[in-house]
Amino acid sequence: MAKSLFQVKFLESIVAVAREIREAIFSTVPRDTEITKVDFEGPKVAIYTRRPQVFLENDGELVKKIAKTIKKRVIIRGDPEKRKSEKETEEVIEKLIPEEAGLKNVYFNDITGEVEIEVLFPEKVTQDALNAIFFDTLWTPRVLRRPPVHSRTVKEIRDLYRASKQERIDFLKKLGYKVYRKPIFPTQMVRIVSLGAAREVGRSAILVQTPEANILMDAGLKPTGNGDELPLFDLPEFDVDDLDAVVITHAHLDHIGALPVLFKHGYKGPVYMTEPTLHLAKLLLEDYVKVSEREGKDPLYSMRDVNSFILNTYTLTYGEVTDIAPEIRLTFYRAGHILGSAMIHLHIGDGLINIVYTGDVKYARTMLLDPAYNKFPRAEVLIIESTYGSKTDILPSEDDAKLELGKIVLETAQRNGIVLIPVLAVGRAQEVLLALLDLMKKQAIPQLPIFIEGMIDEVSAVHMTFPEYLSAT
Repeated sequence: MAKSLFQVKFLESIVAVAREIREAIFSTVPRDTEITKVDFEGPKVAIYTRRPQVFLENDGELVKKIAKTIKKRVIIRGDPEKRKSEKETEEVIEKLIPEEAGLKNVYFNDITGEVEIEVLFPEKVTQDALNAIFFDTLWTPRVLRRPPVHSRTVKEIRDLYRASKQERIDFLKKLGYKVYRKPIFPTQMVRIVSLGAAREVGRSAILVQTPEANILMDAGLKPTGNGDELPLFDLPEFDVDDLDAVVITHAHLDHIGALPVLFKHGYKGPVYMTEPTLHLAKLLLEDYVKVSEREGKDPLYSMRDVNSFILNTYTLTYGEVTDIAPEIRLTFYRAGHILGSAMIHLHIGDGLINIVYTGDVKYARTMLLDPAYNKFPRAEVLIIESTYGSKTDILPSEDDAKLELGKIVLETAQRNGIVLIPVLAVGRAQEVLLALLDLMKKQAIPQLPIFIEGMIDEVSAVHMTFPEYLSAT
């Protein structure tokens, strides 16, 4: 009976917030905006209009005003009835995208009204050019970087989204209504439960509970597990049916390895992570399935479960503030660990509490990444990764490690030997490659051929697809 009453209140809160948002928007905008529809696309409010230029002129002043009024993120879409044909739109794109950007492909999503524009150099495409495409065609342009070298992972993820566009938009609409519903209970308390990684290496999983929501931060495997690989999903505090969101720090298996298991057991909610993490996660989770099958073991999940997680993923950039549940806002900050790695900041209630969960962090600039962020305005609770954090865990500096590597390579080359470097494919391999190239450039070691294993090649291709996440120096 109590559950039925909650469900009724839940539905009532969804209807109420949708009505309030629409009324607030129409009371804010001028009459000549020609709005034809207001809907949710995940944690964003999508406004469909015949006159997008009215919203985006003067540096998007009207959009900012609407966002401030409704306290939600806003995107502008063109009215589908007024969009130009795909053929006409392609002609406009070819005319307005500069040749130096390296236009490669154009893909249309007639469900959302987005047109994906794949180019080699997105930084060569100006916002003025994108606005001109939008105003002329009413298709919302979205620029994607075409990998400079072929990446199977990037292609398969983009193909999956394009092939599942109706399923994807249905998911985003449901997510939007769920995120922006009115709270039913006051948020006066927060409970934090460790489901793994406490005093052990692996299966990182932290459950954050409020009267309104259950948020899982990371869902990792224990790499040395023997029947205890998974987080403690059987604890009474955890119920996959009550889970509202999963937030992932980075793509190593001790932080994502159990993620598809949640989908195998019925989870249908959102997963938040950065875009590079999505691509690396797919690659590593696939590899786990292949290795398990090759060793004659039953994998904990299938590729179908991996694809389910991909379709339910919502990617965010560093510093982007996003509602993920009533009275809970998420922001990612760089962690300096591997490509796309992030620290999680949860702002809960009306300033009730701020939680920072780091995952793995590195507070030093490297050849590959900028250092971890450390200027949080508020953080009442800090949950920090402490592997290699004891007094005896003294690691050499990057320069010292590079010199030692150079010494080993040089001595081996002088003996006409071959240097074999077993190294993790994600992050560490790219650092070693950069170190070797730098040593050759400085003539500290001779010019030698470098052979790499296939997975490292694919991971490096993902790195080249997202150079904006690499070190600025």
